Amino acid sequence: MASVIITLKIMPESPDTDVQELESIIKKKIGKHTGNKEFRINIEEIAFGLKALNITFIMDESKGSTEKLEREISDIEGVNSVNVVDVRRAFG
Repeated sequence: MASVIITLKIMPESPDTDVQELESIIKKKIGKHTGNKEFRINIEEIAFGLKALNITFIMDESKGSTEKLEREISDIEGVNSVNVVDVRRAFG
């Protein structure tokens, strides 16, 4: 099976939400779900102090959908929304 490279965009509930703390919690959830501990994280300035987390990670294609992971992240206190913004199949 191939691997897929997935980017999730996580929006916090407010500009006051600690994105570093969210990042730490979310990385643990992704690592538990994928078995992978390598991530690329980009903090995107949205507006009026609001910052989104864009987290890119690799997952084995055989694991299927990210729906369960998205639900788990959505349930974290301080998270407003989770969206898959990019999925690419990695060959090689």
